Amino acid sequence: MPNPTNDKPVNANSVNKSNQGMLDKFRNLPNDSPQKIVVVTIILCLTCSIMVSSAAVLLRPLQLSEEQLSKRIEILKVAGLYDEDESINSLFNHIETRIVDLASGEYVTNIDPDRYDYERATREPETSVEIPKNQDIAKINRSAKYAPVYLVKEGDEIKNIILPIYGYGLWSTMYAFISLQADGKTVEAISFYQHGETPGLGAEIANPQWQQRWVNKQIFDQQGEVRLRVIHGAVDKTSKNAPYDIDGISGATLTGNGVTNMIRYWFGERGFGPYLAKLQQGA
Repeated sequence: MPNPTNDKPVNANSVNKSNQGMLDKFRNLPNDSPQKIVVVTIILCLTCSIMVSSAAVLLRPLQLSEEQLSKRIEILKVAGLYDEDESINSLFNHIETRIVDLASGEYVTNIDPDRYDYERATREPETSVEIPKNQDIAKINRSAKYAPVYLVKEGDEIKNIILPIYGYGLWSTMYAFISLQADGKTVEAISFYQHGETPGLGAEIANPQWQQRWVNKQIFDQQGEVRLRVIHGAVDKTSKNAPYDIDGISGATLTGNGVTNMIRYWFGERGFGPYLAKLQQGA
């Protein structure tokens, strides 16, 4: 059937030749030609933008895995399992990670511990709860509904319980892992792995010598009340409070108060208190 219009079919070969002609004209322009400079600049900018964007996307999983690796090292240290000559992932196989419902103290079985992003969960409204101001002694504003716990076992028996805790000091949020003995109330070790406290003062919370003073301290008294605290000055070893007291850091009273409040929050009813109570009851 004849073409009712006067349009002629497009010839692909003629288009290619036209494009080729334009490229030849562009290449033949002097290098200092304004048109050539503008076009080359635009091409370079686009190429660099694509490369930077691609690098950011491709490297993000690596950055996340490095952050996770760093935390695993801290967990292994408080568990007494760290060996710099051994593979971190291999050593971490000795630790069982579980997810706990903080409200009930029960283990959660429908969340993959290896994929659970705890820090993100503390920020998202659907996975966290706002803490009433009169109960937010750790000054963290929101708390995730579910938190990871790390268990070191000998056979089927729990040897150590490692908990992630955090709270505000003088200048920053302080993050730590604390390891408890199997009774769920005696400190085995602690590691403050991230903070922004004053160097030489509050930053001494990361000093291994100060952290060593936590070993064998008791978190709860006989009535189950949280008693562990950082005091002002040195501990009086003859005092009835000695099992619960940690030496204060000179010149860092507010940081020490922040640590105390962090402990009281996370071992209370809104933190890991219900979970530890169930463990002690053998539930």
